Amino acid sequence: MSGLRLINPEVEFLRYRRRVEIAGGVAALLFLVLLFRSVWLQVIQYDHYHALAENNRISLVPAPPSRGVIYDRQGEVLAQNFSAYTLEITPSKAGRLEETLNQLSQVVSIDTGDRKRFKRLLAESKNFESIPIRNKLTEEEVARFTVNRYRFPGVEVKARLFRQYPFGDIFSHVVGYIGRIGQNDLDRLEASERLANYRGTDHIGKLGIEASYEAWLHGRTGIEKIETDSSGRAVRLLSRSAPVSGHNLYLHIDAKLQQVAEKVFGDYRGALVALDPRNGGVLALVSKPGFDPNLFVDGIDSATWRELNDADERPLINRALRGVYPPGSTIKPFMGLAGLELGLRKPDDSISDPGYFTLSGSSHRYRDWKKDGHGMVDLKKSIVISCDTYYYGLAHQMGIERMSGFLAQFGFGQKSGVDLDGELSGLLPTPEWKRRRFKQPWWPGETVIAGIGQGYVLSTPMQLAVATMAIANNGVVYKPQLIRAWRDPSSGLLSHAAPQILRRIPLKPEFLRLVKEAMVDVTLPGGTASAAGANTPYQFAGKTGTAQVVGIRQGEKYDERRVAARHRDHALFIAFAPADNPKIVVAVMVENGGHGGSTAAPVARKVIDYWLLGKLPAVYAPVEPGAAVQEEELEDAGPAEEPVPPVVQGAAQ
Repeated sequence: MSGLRLINPEVEFLRYRRRVEIAGGVAALLFLVLLFRSVWLQVIQYDHYHALAENNRISLVPAPPSRGVIYDRQGEVLAQNFSAYTLEITPSKAGRLEETLNQLSQVVSIDTGDRKRFKRLLAESKNFESIPIRNKLTEEEVARFTVNRYRFPGVEVKARLFRQYPFGDIFSHVVGYIGRIGQNDLDRLEASERLANYRGTDHIGKLGIEASYEAWLHGRTGIEKIETDSSGRAVRLLSRSAPVSGHNLYLHIDAKLQQVAEKVFGDYRGALVALDPRNGGVLALVSKPGFDPNLFVDGIDSATWRELNDADERPLINRALRGVYPPGSTIKPFMGLAGLELGLRKPDDSISDPGYFTLSGSSHRYRDWKKDGHGMVDLKKSIVISCDTYYYGLAHQMGIERMSGFLAQFGFGQKSGVDLDGELSGLLPTPEWKRRRFKQPWWPGETVIAGIGQGYVLSTPMQLAVATMAIANNGVVYKPQLIRAWRDPSSGLLSHAAPQILRRIPLKPEFLRLVKEAMVDVTLPGGTASAAGANTPYQFAGKTGTAQVVGIRQGEKYDERRVAARHRDHALFIAFAPADNPKIVVAVMVENGGHGGSTAAPVARKVIDYWLLGKLPAVYAPVEPGAAVQEEELEDAGPAEEPVPPVVQGAAQ
């Protein structure tokens, strides 16, 4: 009996009951957890999960706007859009990219350039974005791909708007171009809180008007709500917020005038700015050479980019705004006004010009372009014949501080404020500037050569045009503007840009009249631009300039025929016409062009002839180096006993 274990029914019942109670408690706890979770999901978090469910069912597709069109003042199209098909790949859906590309190339033509551009864009883009592998497909290519579409997941044909610049390089530095949005663009858009408006947009303005007026040209992105099935296929359009096209812009620029200016420049490098002195409108802005902006729209290939960027001619630099050059003798009308206004000269005061100027206690001769001098020279004659000696003495008497202070009123040494990005301010030197820049003192000889627009004095063609406008307008200076009007895409309303007066320079009428008369005589027989001014049916006021590029030793004569083309003097010319009622102001700078009267002045004359008379020019033939012309020739202008300031080559920055 000892081997038998007796079971106590009462104890077993209590044990069983305890187990049932524990199991029931656990079940009740789990039920409470499920109940709480259900309440949390279906009541407390209802809005959140409802939105997620809707997002799974509804896709928000951005509808990019049509970019605004850019016109000239006559309604000529300078930048427009056209529709074309692109073949695009979404990397996250396409699987093996290299295999996909190889198979695609059997259906649609894909060359090495397309592959290189695709790989570059792939490196710059997010994985879920579609990237174009081929642009501007033909209808036959679209049909071939459509038949084979099932073979290529993540690849599709899209209709896109493309930018086109009908005039090519003629307006490259005015209109600029658009390019694909990069990381820097994204950062800038995010900082300005405009990133959301660029959903679905691949391109943005990079240069010129396209960049300066990007906010106006881009428009407003629309949104389409599309219901999708479980496979992500579109079922139906639920709602649509239509995109708003960008503003159409109308410029002061005249396309035909710009073409004339380009033509008469020939193969020379340089820049031309033509302004309407009555409102500051930019009638023409030429920078030679230019480039074809159409190359940038689809993404420029690396070889072409290197060719443009490394070219000796530097076609990517806007010489009209970023080319800084010694103004040469074009500064003399302003120096003449300074002498009169500051009381350092009277209209009838004359100097005796022996052909050179010397500083007290120095044997160094600052020579005039005419070896034997011009005899007795008053202010008017000094401008007409471009007498250097007159301005050497005037500059020394005036001093560099007063000189820079007076010239600053005309816009020298500061940006004009034109509505294009990238403008440089040139340079009006002072002793303080030189100490900061070179840690050297200012020498009297540097003031002397500054008086003829040499040495450290630097200006852009735009600055010369604005300064000339001040003389033509009797001291009134307008802000140069490219934008003339814009049309609102919603209302269709055309609005005009109001002229903006930058400053009114207080100049005595009798002094202005004297300088204007001198500038008219520059274009008459005996003046340095007499050849360019011959037989004009209107009064033509101007001033020639020749800016030294390399130094010449004391006693050595400059011979253009012996100098390498890259080291020849720059040719400059400023003008306005008609002199008694100016309707156009022109500033011309021809790099290594030689003399202002024989190279730059004829360019200005032909531009003015077209604007005032509608006269189209014949092919421009510049005067050959060494031809006998009545104008200034630069010799040594630098002081022998003092450091000669470095020559800044045009467009070096």
